[in-house]
Amino acid sequence: MNRRELLLGGAAALSLAAAPRARAQAAEVPVGLIYPMSGANAQIAADARAAYETAAEVINTAMDLDLPMARSVGIPSLGGARLKLIFADHQADPQKGRSEAERLITQDKVCAIVGAYHSSVATTASVTCERYGVPFIAADSSSPSLHRRKLSYFFRPAAHDEMFSEAMFDFMDAQRKKGVKIETIALFHEDTIFGTDSAATQTKLAQERGYRIAADIKYRANSPSLTAEVQQLKSADADVLMPSSYTTDAILLVKTMAELGYRPRNIIAQAAGFSERALYDAVGDRLGGVITRSSFSIDLAAKRPAVARVNEIYRAKANRDLNDNTAREVMALLVLADAINRAKSTDGAKLREALAATDIPGEQTIMPWSRIRFGADGQNTSADPVLVQYVGGKWVTIFPEAAAIAAPVWPMNG
Repeated sequence: MNRRELLLGGAAALSLAAAPRARAQAAEVPVGLIYPMSGANAQIAADARAAYETAAEVINTAMDLDLPMARSVGIPSLGGARLKLIFADHQADPQKGRSEAERLITQDKVCAIVGAYHSSVATTASVTCERYGVPFIAADSSSPSLHRRKLSYFFRPAAHDEMFSEAMFDFMDAQRKKGVKIETIALFHEDTIFGTDSAATQTKLAQERGYRIAADIKYRANSPSLTAEVQQLKSADADVLMPSSYTTDAILLVKTMAELGYRPRNIIAQAAGFSERALYDAVGDRLGGVITRSSFSIDLAAKRPAVARVNEIYRAKANRDLNDNTAREVMALLVLADAINRAKSTDGAKLREALAATDIPGEQTIMPWSRIRFGADGQNTSADPVLVQYVGGKWVTIFPEAAAIAAPVWPMNG
């Protein structure tokens, strides 16, 4: 064998050896999902897993749905590559979230990270993504400060708490115009970035719109007792209680209110624990008429047929309906897949550019949004919130009027 034959033979061997690896790389696109898989919020993560598996099913198999990536198999521009979901447990700890994000990027080679429920964890994980040039999609972390840090790789399709709070105050303003007495509010919020940002926004809006804050109570997240705090709420006797609490705290709050005989006339919640089934399984009989802000309403299925089909897939996995959190999670993965397809690459910079160019009409979502289009700060400003009320054991949309299917029950205990 001469030198030329040896070189050609070696090149051919290398080509054949490389081919299976290339095909393997094209067969799957790894995506990191970072959630509290253990601890007090493990059910949140279990529901999130079902939501992302639902979205992956829509993406990885062809379905006749008017949603991004639904009608194709996998990522067409990458030869039909399927999304591979890789979950990591941040344990509700911002520093654990940071280290898990780094592990997903450096060891699992994910092209993007989606998460993280807790805004405090989204804060640290997204900074890690920025450092490595990997997109971070904030599916369900709603602190307004997240998109104001001048990060290039941060994107949030859903609304943030200022947008949600504005909808809540718009609703109260509309009730006032109808002659309803709403003069005072009580703020009740946990002490992480979610609760403090929410309270700051609601304080500002109350001052601007002429509502007196009868109580502003910050409590320690995962507190073993809320007796003193609920006594303060009872003494304040505000027209509306506005809690910003995760699930375990929300359960403790409602149980403590019952023990102390405190029955708020109205509750308008900043979702989180108040959108979770675990709360209503535990104390639902005490929450008839509670109102919460939301990104999602199951009754939107009357206008957007994809809602019913996606909910059917999710329900088969989770044995419950989509809610505010899980619907946002489904859409986050669909948005990411759409960007990967347009980028024709999993390279971080190219994927970031494709995400920045996203433009999805509201009709092609399962949400009441008018559009998904990101500003320079990575925030979608067209993620229109709704308010839903828990009536007769189910959620109904009550605001805005254009989306409402029922008038609000007001007061909730009256």
